[in-house]
Amino acid sequence: MRSCSSAVINSKFFNQTRGRTNIHARLMQLDEAPVFACKVTKKMASKAAFPHKDPMLKKRDDFEDILEERRNSSDLRYALRCYTPVLYRGVTPCTSSSLKSMVLQSDQIHYVINQVSKETGRDTDDVQEEASAILEEMAHRLQLSTVRFFAFTLTKVFKTLFKSICVNEEGIQRLQQAIQEHPVVLLPSHRSYMDFLLMSYILYTYDLALPVIAAGMDFMGMKIVGEMLRMSGAFFIRRSFGGDKLYWAVFSEYVKTMLRNGFAPIEFFLEGTRSRTSKSLTPKLGLLNIVMDPFLKGEVFDINVVPVSISYERILEESLYARELLGVPKPKESTSALFKARKILNEDYGSIHVYFGQPVSVRSLAHGRVDRCQFNLIPRHIPRKPAEDIHNFVNDSAYRLVRAQEENMVLKPWVLLATLLLQNQAVGQNQAIALDELTEQAVWLRDLSRQYGAFLLWPDHTPPSEVVFSSLSLHRGLVRISEGRVQLALEQGKQAGPEVLPGVLTPEEELLNQAVIVLSCASYRNQGLYIFVRPALLASAILTASSNKKQEVFNSFTFLRNMFSNEFILCPGATVQDFEEACYLLVKTGALQVTQQDVLVTERGQRTVAFLASMLDPFLQGYQVVCRFLCEEATETLTEKQFVPAVRKFIIKHLLAGRLRYTEVLSSDLQKNTLAALLRLGAVRKIKGAEALKVNKVMVNSLEDTLGGKLPTQKAVAARL
Repeated sequence: MRSCSSAVINSKFFNQTRGRTNIHARLMQLDEAPVFACKVTKKMASKAAFPHKDPMLKKRDDFEDILEERRNSSDLRYALRCYTPVLYRGVTPCTSSSLKSMVLQSDQIHYVINQVSKETGRDTDDVQEEASAILEEMAHRLQLSTVRFFAFTLTKVFKTLFKSICVNEEGIQRLQQAIQEHPVVLLPSHRSYMDFLLMSYILYTYDLALPVIAAGMDFMGMKIVGEMLRMSGAFFIRRSFGGDKLYWAVFSEYVKTMLRNGFAPIEFFLEGTRSRTSKSLTPKLGLLNIVMDPFLKGEVFDINVVPVSISYERILEESLYARELLGVPKPKESTSALFKARKILNEDYGSIHVYFGQPVSVRSLAHGRVDRCQFNLIPRHIPRKPAEDIHNFVNDSAYRLVRAQEENMVLKPWVLLATLLLQNQAVGQNQAIALDELTEQAVWLRDLSRQYGAFLLWPDHTPPSEVVFSSLSLHRGLVRISEGRVQLALEQGKQAGPEVLPGVLTPEEELLNQAVIVLSCASYRNQGLYIFVRPALLASAILTASSNKKQEVFNSFTFLRNMFSNEFILCPGATVQDFEEACYLLVKTGALQVTQQDVLVTERGQRTVAFLASMLDPFLQGYQVVCRFLCEEATETLTEKQFVPAVRKFIIKHLLAGRLRYTEVLSSDLQKNTLAALLRLGAVRKIKGAEALKVNKVMVNSLEDTLGGKLPTQKAVAARL
């Protein structure tokens, strides 16, 4: 076992040169490497390996600011206007009581009630009453009067908070057509509490059918507001219900009844919860399985799934999210807390862009992938666990839908500025950068991101200096401009914990205050990470591979991609495609030359490769420090619940000692993703019954070395084989 001294940690985390060292293929423990490694050299030998369309050729829809008319007309008249949405095949709207009756009388609910009665020995009437109570707790009670109240109130709020709410008109037209033809499922991205309110507001504005929205039980703590949300189309589900057969049956039948009959579009968040880092989260498959089930069983001809991308220029909860990532408990949702939050009405939150993507046909997705004949063997009303081919199909579809959300995100200039300021802060200990130099770098990054296909909202007819200054002004709480120089406002960071008197902050409290600013900025940089992640993985692979040989670079890329598959949206089974895409983009921009055997960085590409590799450095350091914690301080009694507080304490100690460069490693999201990766790779195991984590320190040590670009020891390799 290696020495775990501070000097070792320091040399690991601050090695700027990243030696070109080999990554043993067997060490990677990958599903795909053995299949693709033998093919990759031939497949990438010619330009045919890069059959990608130029992303700049993709047509972008025109946007309409829906607040413009609201600023010039009566809000009350808008709220009370005639609202006559066209429904699926002209179906008659269903009342809440009728819907509940249909659910409780369904064959599936009767079957599960009988099953539960037999298993528990309870009377069927008793189980029936429980099912009715579950449905009563869950179901929405849509009332137009409440919708009109929200339309009036939200108009007032939105006009105060935002400069504009821009919606792609062609997307609305496509959605209107889709609703009339097939049952529709709306899948918005989830970055703010505002998302589901915004979606309903937009559909009401365009006279489209209001969605029925899956919401967590958290909102039920807001008694009045919770009930108003229910009367606006929200239905409430528990965060987890494990093996509760009855609850699952009621929940799934409720959703499928609405979908089969086309009473209203179903809306839910594919990521399951809000992303506090503004990165897309690994999709959750439960609800997607449910909404695809009616098609797979032949109960509907098709279902249209519509990915929706919601892009905020400034997020209302930016500092709240940063504090949550630092371990400050999330405030409990309550009506009183809502009123206390009204001070945000004095702030400017810029613009919102909402992009309704192309409706995706589930029938088309399943074509050639799923044999639906298997569903003819068992009666439709009998619940069963999805077969492996169905699970793989739903999982693959989920990743593709999240990628569609990402590709239609509208990036603002601040995303680029936050990226540059964070890199400058890490390298120069937050030294101020000249405004002119920052503008030059932003223009360079603007052009690069556009070449990579970014949907970037940068006004081309405005001088770049004005664009940069305007963006910095909007985010003045995170930056400081003085004498023509810009830096992150770290010394102005607000308290991350309980209030204390100015001037008596402990070093730890001061560090957490700075971390709030850094993590808030990182959340904006993360909005654009999906554009750069594949080229960045390749750039890091080039710097850590043992040679310029294409196979060695591919091996390094494969290892990093597999390690970070919990961190970014990387579709399972697409390693070669991602490698080719990264090569294509870097070759296209002149940063690489790819021959039959080698991957070479050009002279003009040095800047691009260095920049891209630096984007991944905080994540690499975060994964390394978690590995170091597990090797040094993990005990046999360490549980998953204890993991984050313990690793945070370890990281704070090393940050204060100056052994770590990136405050971002304090993010609990990054720490949890690291643990998930180590569990997936088998370097850490959960011990059943004891709820403890069993750490294979030799394997963890090897992964830490490999992340740092070091050759794994023979002992470590032998342990993995």
